[in-house]
Amino acid sequence: MMNCIKRQWMKGSLLFFLFTILTLDTHAQCGIENKAFANGEFVSYDLYFNWKFVWWKVGTASMSTVTSNYKGQDGFRCSLTTRGNSKLDNMFMMRDTLLCYTDTNVAPIYFRKGAREGKRYYVDEIWYTYPKGNCHVKMHEITSSGDHVWKEAEYKNCLYDMMSIYLRARNFESSHLKEGDKIPLPIADGLKVANAWLKYNGTTTLKMKNSEDRYRCLVFSFIQREDSKNHELIRFYITDDDNHLPVRLDMFLSFGTAKAYLNGYKGLRNPMTSKIK
Repeated sequence: MMNCIKRQWMKGSLLFFLFTILTLDTHAQCGIENKAFANGEFVSYDLYFNWKFVWWKVGTASMSTVTSNYKGQDGFRCSLTTRGNSKLDNMFMMRDTLLCYTDTNVAPIYFRKGAREGKRYYVDEIWYTYPKGNCHVKMHEITSSGDHVWKEAEYKNCLYDMMSIYLRARNFESSHLKEGDKIPLPIADGLKVANAWLKYNGTTTLKMKNSEDRYRCLVFSFIQREDSKNHELIRFYITDDDNHLPVRLDMFLSFGTAKAYLNGYKGLRNPMTSKIK
């Protein structure tokens, strides 16, 4: 079981799931007007795993967003950490920290992921510049063996990472979407760009775990093409209001299902009008 868990979490950890949701298009204009979040937002999640028909709480995730400055450029700083508890540690160690800086229009400037997953520790970094309207990325990975690998590339379309895609996506306009629509989603890590997209699955009303809270939600599937096959990796539920805040994520693994449930938030920019009282 431990080897199976290790392969799945290394392939796409919760961090990947939380921060690759909900972009709508890719074009030369990499920024977007921010109406969804503000300085001082903090959000937390409980992580659960299903094994042999039993749900186990296996950890937590938390994220904060503040106004900041990166090398003289004003913008936002967003950070997220995940921590497995003792139940998960007995099978698979997970200690991940992600950080990104964007400008005030949420165009990415810098990204870093430091991840301890099982016995493996690695670091991914990306620096973004925008020469002549293109998107230039300088990518760096420190492998688990300590090797430093560098790569540079330039694209006509915009690229995002696990963090900046989350901030941009929360500002999308969903009113024109139709059930079944597919949205391209190019995301970079330390060395490559993933071929992935979103599929819009309509709306639903969702009741939270261990709570009577209910939310009106938009439902999306995150799909990645690998080995000539399409794989649904995540189904996620975001608030159908101006916050577009994820309240639940279902992660489909070969050995079971993992879920993340919203358990707290503060400092939201907009009223949580999707919450049903």
